Amino acid sequence: MKVRHYFLLVVLLVVCDQLTKLLAYEYLGIDNSIIINEFLSLTFSHNYGAAFSFLADNSGWQRYFLSGISAISSVIISIWILRTPLRYKFKLISLVLILSGAIGNMIDRITNGFVVDFIDFHYSGFNYPIFNFADIFISVGVVVLIIVDWGK
Repeated sequence: MKVRHYFLLVVLLVVCDQLTKLLAYEYLGIDNSIIINEFLSLTFSHNYGAAFSFLADNSGWQRYFLSGISAISSVIISIWILRTPLRYKFKLISLVLILSGAIGNMIDRITNGFVVDFIDFHYSGFNYPIFNFADIFISVGVVVLIIVDWGK
């Protein structure tokens, strides 16, 4: 695989993230929910903060701050991808996942002022914070990156 293929994968994952958010908006609407089973619901939600709604209750400055952090992180990760030898496939995939998630959520913050979340895990009164595919990409990417770099 060439480095440009990794960036094409970023584009594909960002499109998938944005498409799922659009579908959540179209079919769920604000604060509506579809119960899938006892563990999973699809619940449309606006997240004005970062992970776990961190900073969500602030006056709006966090939109610009978090967008800036995402933009700077995206540039750094893009450079990291360009400088990583192609033989480190798992590292490149982890960076692609993190970059895709950062860009997906940044697009939401810039265009909407909030991130669209809709995946809702719950069980017996325990509710995990609602999230989206960009969040999954970031989380999985970080875990893979840690595992890949752990052995060095």
